[in-house]
Amino acid sequence: MLKRSFVFGMLCFTVTRFLIADSITERVAGMDRYEGFYTYYWCASSGTIWLEVDRFDTEFLYVGSLTAGIGSNDIGLDRNQLGQTHIVSFQRIGPRILLVESNTRYRAESANPDEIKAVRDGFATSVLAGFTVAAEEEGVVLIDMTDFLLRDEHGIRSRLKRSGQGDFRLDDSRSSIFIKQTKNFPDNSEFEVILTFTGENPGRYIYDVTPDPEVVSVRQRHSFIRLPDDGYNPRLFDPRSNFGSMQYMDFAAPIEKAIQKRYIRRHRLRKKDPRADMSEPVEPIIYYVDRGVPEPIRTALVEGASWWNEAFEAIGYRNAFIVRVLPEGADPMDVRYNMINWIHRATRGWSYGSSITDPRTGEIIKGHVALGSQRIRQDFLIAQGLTGYYADGEDNAGRLTEMALARIRQLSCHEVGHTLGLGHNYASSVNNRASVMDYPHPRIRLTEDGRVDLSDAYDTGVGAWDKVSIEYGYQDYPPETDETGTLRAILDHAFEDGLIFLAGRDAGAGSAAPLANVWDNGADPVDELKRVMRVRANALMTFSEARIPEGSPLATLEELLVPVYLFHRYQVEAAASVLGGSFYHHKLKGDVQPYPALVPGSEQRRALNALLETIQPEHLIIDEKLLRLIPPRPPGYAQTRELFPGYTGDTFDPIAAAESAARITVDLIFHPHRASRLIESHARDRSIPALSEVLNTVIDATWKRSSEKTMEAEIQRVVNNLVLEAMIHLAVDPRASGQARAEAYGVLVDLHHWMKKRSRSERDVAQRAHLIYGAARMDGFFSESFPEFRVQPVTVPPGAPIG
Repeated sequence: MLKRSFVFGMLCFTVTRFLIADSITERVAGMDRYEGFYTYYWCASSGTIWLEVDRFDTEFLYVGSLTAGIGSNDIGLDRNQLGQTHIVSFQRIGPRILLVESNTRYRAESANPDEIKAVRDGFATSVLAGFTVAAEEEGVVLIDMTDFLLRDEHGIRSRLKRSGQGDFRLDDSRSSIFIKQTKNFPDNSEFEVILTFTGENPGRYIYDVTPDPEVVSVRQRHSFIRLPDDGYNPRLFDPRSNFGSMQYMDFAAPIEKAIQKRYIRRHRLRKKDPRADMSEPVEPIIYYVDRGVPEPIRTALVEGASWWNEAFEAIGYRNAFIVRVLPEGADPMDVRYNMINWIHRATRGWSYGSSITDPRTGEIIKGHVALGSQRIRQDFLIAQGLTGYYADGEDNAGRLTEMALARIRQLSCHEVGHTLGLGHNYASSVNNRASVMDYPHPRIRLTEDGRVDLSDAYDTGVGAWDKVSIEYGYQDYPPETDETGTLRAILDHAFEDGLIFLAGRDAGAGSAAPLANVWDNGADPVDELKRVMRVRANALMTFSEARIPEGSPLATLEELLVPVYLFHRYQVEAAASVLGGSFYHHKLKGDVQPYPALVPGSEQRRALNALLETIQPEHLIIDEKLLRLIPPRPPGYAQTRELFPGYTGDTFDPIAAAESAARITVDLIFHPHRASRLIESHARDRSIPALSEVLNTVIDATWKRSSEKTMEAEIQRVVNNLVLEAMIHLAVDPRASGQARAEAYGVLVDLHHWMKKRSRSERDVAQRAHLIYGAARMDGFFSESFPEFRVQPVTVPPGAPIG
C-alpha cells in the first residue's frame, strides 16, 4: 500500500511539473505588467492577457458591461450599459482554477458552521469559467484569461436574435483584447475587448445603425471589483417606502419569523455626528456627468441631479450629495465614479438608472444613469407643435429650448433617483408633483387671451415625497435609536399628511388605481382629461405653417401634428383607470392608510362619458385648412413610425389619424382586466356600472350615433369599426373572465340584430354599406374561429417616452 501511494504521488508530481513548467517570472518575461486589484500581464505578440491569482476562496464582484454599443433603442444594447453583478471567487483544484459564482439567494445567518454548510450545499453554485495553471510562484498562480474575456458575456448574440435582427455568431478572427481601455486600480481591474459578430439576413434595426449590417462590432468590459468592507448596515425594506428591495431566504430564521429577508438598496452614507442637527457626511455621494454632453444640456444635467441635495439637507446632511463633470481622462465605467451617461441612439428611447450593488447587503457601490440624448429633442418637438411661432421673422426657439431643458433637469434628477435606490411613485401628480419619481406630462396652460403657456410645463426641485424617501433610506441614527419603529413612523406621518405612494406595478393600460398613472397631471384624472382636451383643441385650432422655420418642407408639419393631435393620450389612460377602479394603498396591518374602496359608480360613469367624448368625430376631425398645408413627403424625408400610418398611399390620411387616436381610447375601455373588474365590482355594489351597461353606452355613443356631415360620418364609421373589433376580441380574450366574455358576446348578438334591421331601412349608401359590412363581420365571428378573420386597426405612433 505504501509503495502504491508513493507511485501515485510521484505521478501527480510529474503531471503537475509538466503542466506548470515555468515560474511566473520566467513565463511573463517580455510581457507588460499592470499591478492593481488583480495583477495582470499583456503579451503584445500573442494578444493575450495573463492574470496572477494570489488569493483563493476570497469573494469579489464580477460585472460584465458594454462600453461601445449598437445605438438602437429597439435592440437595447447601449454604450456604457451595465450587465449583471456576480459574487465570485477563484477556487483551486490541482492544476485547475475555477471561477465560481456564489449563490447569495439562499443563506443561513447562523453562528453554526454546519448549519451554514447545509444551506450552501443545498443549492447550486455556478462555475463561470475554468483555467489551467500556466505557472506558479510562492503560492501565486498564473492563468490565461484571454478566452474568458473574448466570450459573449453580455449576451449580444441572444439579444440580436430576440429582437429579430438575425442569427449572428461571434467571429474570433475579428475579436481582440482592447488594451487601450484595459486598466488596473487598487480596488478594481478592468479588461476591455472588441467583439465582432457576423450574420446573415440582418433585421431592419441593424441596417439602421451599422455600416455593414452583416458585421456588428462592439466593445465589452469585464470588471473585477473588491467587495466593500463590513461597515455597511443593511436597512429593512418596507413596501410603502418607494425603495427597491434585495431579498434572500434565511433558513436559520426562527419558525415564527419570515424566512424571506428583504432590505433596501442604497448607497453607504453616514454622518460624522448623527446627533447633530446638521452634519457633514463621513464620505459624500458624488455623481459625475458625462463629458460628452454638449452645453447647455450638460449644465442642466448637473443642476437637475443636484436637486437631491435638497432632500439630504432636509434630514440634516451638509454637502452629502455632490454633482460634478467627469474629470478629463477618467473612465466612466470605473467603479469609483457614479455616472450620468449621455447615450446616443438612432431614435428616441428610454433613459434608465442602474447600479452595481453588493448582492449580500444591498449596498449600492456604483450608481449608473443612461440618458437617451434624443429625449430633449422630443420635448422641443412637443413645445414646437403646441406653440411654434416661426412667423414674420419671429424665432421662438429660445422659449421652446427652455421647456426642453426644464424637462432634462427633471429627467436627470429622476434617473439619479433610481440609482439612489428609489422606484417610481406614479401617484405623485395627485399630490401636486410631490415626487420626481413620477413620469411627468408637461403641464400646459392657456392664458386668458388663448395663448399656450409653457412656463409651468415642468416642476423644479425634489418634492415632499422625495424628502420622505431620502429620510427613510439615508437618515443616520444614533446607536440607541429604535430604527424599525422610527422608520415606520416616518411613513405613517407622511401618509397622515396626505402623501400617497403607488408603485410602477399600479399603473398601466389595465390599471385599477385611479391615482397611479404615468405622464398625467392633476388631482382628478377626469377633470384633467377635460382640461387637456381644451388645450389640445386650442393647439389644433391655431396649428399652421408658423409651427416650422422658414425653408422647412411643409410635409414636416406632420411631425409636429402627431404629438399635438395625441396630446391627450396619457390623460385618457388616467381617466380610464377610474372605470372599474379601486382606491387602494399598499397598506400594512396597523398603519394609518385607509382600506381599499371601489370608485363610486357616479365617478365611473363620469369617466366613461369623458372617455367617449374623446372619440366623438368633432374632436377627431382635422380642419380642412390644415389638411391643405400637408403635401406628401418630399425626397430625403422618408415616412417613419413617428408619423401616422394611413391607407391612402403617399398622401396624409386624416381618417387614419383619427383611427389612431380613437384606438387609444377604445382599447383602454375594452381592456380585459377592466371588463372583468366591472363584473366583479357590480356584483359587490349594484351602483357600480355593469359591464353590459358600459358596452351598451359605448354602442349608443358610436354605432347608434349619426352625423349629417360627410367627414364626421366617415370618422364615425372608423370609430364604430374599432368598437366592433374591440368587442369581438373581448368576447374571446382568455385574459378576461368567463362572464366578461359572455356579456360581450351577448351585447354583440343584440348589436348584430340591430345592424341587420337598420341596414334594411338605411338610405345613405355609405352608411348602409357600413352596417352590412359590420353585420357580415359578426356573421363570420359567430361561425368561424376568431383569429382567422380579426381585422387589425392601424398602429398608433409611439408615445412614451414623450420627453
